Amino acid sequence: MDKLKLWMKASRFRVLPVMVVPVVLGGLGAYAWDGAFRPVLFLITLLGAACVHLFSNMINDLWDFRNGVDIAAKETAAAISTNSGFLANGVMSEKKFGMVTWAFFFIALLCGIAVSLYSGWWPLVIGGLGGLIAYFYVAPPLKFGYRGKGYSEIAIVLSFGILPVMGTYYVQVEQFGYRPLMLSLPVGLLTTLILFNHHFLHWKADRQSGKRTLVVVWGEKKALAFSRLLAVLAYVSLIACAALRVLPWYALLAAFTAIPLFRVYGNLKDENDSRAYLPLMGASLQASIRCGGLMALALLLQGLLH
Repeated sequence: MDKLKLWMKASRFRVLPVMVVPVVLGGLGAYAWDGAFRPVLFLITLLGAACVHLFSNMINDLWDFRNGVDIAAKETAAAISTNSGFLANGVMSEKKFGMVTWAFFFIALLCGIAVSLYSGWWPLVIGGLGGLIAYFYVAPPLKFGYRGKGYSEIAIVLSFGILPVMGTYYVQVEQFGYRPLMLSLPVGLLTTLILFNHHFLHWKADRQSGKRTLVVVWGEKKALAFSRLLAVLAYVSLIACAALRVLPWYALLAAFTAIPLFRVYGNLKDENDSRAYLPLMGASLQASIRCGGLMALALLLQGLLH
């Protein structure tokens, strides 16, 4: 049990719901709109997506350590370290950490191959794209997460919104459509908000190590304004989903999950201590999971009623 807890911490298992929610939405979308649900394929899809996410968490830690970002965060007084600490603190060897990281990748690959045998090659392509985004987010030669031009934010919308929702939907019904694309936007934007707000915790250390996030490039005031805009866009896309009948009208109850988030924004100034952003991180995570959860319940109810 101690070893299991160790690896759960190393892989940041507790944030796995941000990947589970879009997969569940894709599956329930197929059920609500098309009356289709293949449970075995859904479970394999869920396992594969979860492993890609855990791989993403660990490969980020691995390359942040190699690129000196973790060490800079440790040495910067104002920064709050958000890595697992296993490499930066010498708890685990880089080799062992790397072996487990790639084990998650190969499990995800096997899941992708399995569902592709039944649903065609598109799920494997979508899963492969997600894996490439996860790897090159911090790995050379691309390291697009360090470039500060919005590439990383686009990558998160894809990886935690569009790709898992549309991929799961395709596995179930073997077709694409505008509805799963629309459905992916609220949860994808809210997850992007989590990752964007995450940068406020250690943006000064990022600047010191050469990691050019948008918070580093724009500065705290402008980046905080963009953070608020992302939150607004997420909930506007939720309303659009209801207006276009992608979601039933009662899914709009999910809009109430914005209230705690915007209360936290109201407590922030143009410039803040790093620790002031911890409540924003918590509120962002809760908004993403709660909003996505209520959207999922709305789709389930819609499917049962029809």
